[in-house]
Amino acid sequence: MQYGIVLSLGDARSLIELACEAEAAGWDAIFVADAMAMGTDQFPDMPWFDPWVVLAAIAMRTERIKIGTLLTPPSRRRPWKLAREVATLDHLSNGRMILSVGLGAAEHDGGFFKVGEAMDLKTRARLLDESLDILAGLWSGKPFSYAGEHYHVDKMSMLPPPVQQPRVPIWVVGVWPKEKSMRRALQWDGLIVQRYKGSPADPPLTVDEIRTIKAYVDEHRTARTPFDILAGGATGGKSRKRAAEMVRPYIEAGATWWIEENWGSAEKMRASVRKGPPRVE
Repeated sequence: MQYGIVLSLGDARSLIELACEAEAAGWDAIFVADAMAMGTDQFPDMPWFDPWVVLAAIAMRTERIKIGTLLTPPSRRRPWKLAREVATLDHLSNGRMILSVGLGAAEHDGGFFKVGEAMDLKTRARLLDESLDILAGLWSGKPFSYAGEHYHVDKMSMLPPPVQQPRVPIWVVGVWPKEKSMRRALQWDGLIVQRYKGSPADPPLTVDEIRTIKAYVDEHRTARTPFDILAGGATGGKSRKRAAEMVRPYIEAGATWWIEENWGSAEKMRASVRKGPPRVE
């Protein structure tokens, strides 16, 4: 099991300092959100910062900890620009970048519905599929062509390729138990499970759900390369032992990453970082 934590503070400099503290505290990865303007009538606007700029600063201030987004919606990006940004971060971090992707919270993010981005699920799903194909192709470092419904690439070579080969790890949202969505995620390097018709306010996945999903992955994934299954939530409190006991059943069920999420105050966020990962010995 590896342990990551999502950093969410209202100050860009504090995010960078907190990432350094997370590395010192023994976390395996830190993640930042990729959002434009989250906020609706039900949820107030929140402060956000460009993830690529923040991660670049973090990459230069840290040495060991993995870095990444949770998560990036490629449907509102040019895939060749995204490929260049992520590959650059992989070089700045000397091979520590992880890219997490999904359809995005379009109904909550003004970066979709306030600026005319595609809102239809099927369209966004197709844009995601094509973007992933292009990312993998460009990261090969060889001349790459692509002819899709939405994107075309004509013999483009993107150099240098990422440090990590054959590519930067890509974690993909899979909507459980929707077959097409799950099969998409199984083609890549990791699975971020979202319940069908779920919402951000839903409780974390249960141990039984992780166990069922692990069985599905084992049955349907044909590639023999490593594959990650994410579980997560807020362990809370000051006791590392109690937090580790909360995480242990998820390891036994087949999860490979625990992602700590704490969307409370800045003080609680710093406390979670400094407590360190709920590592099971």
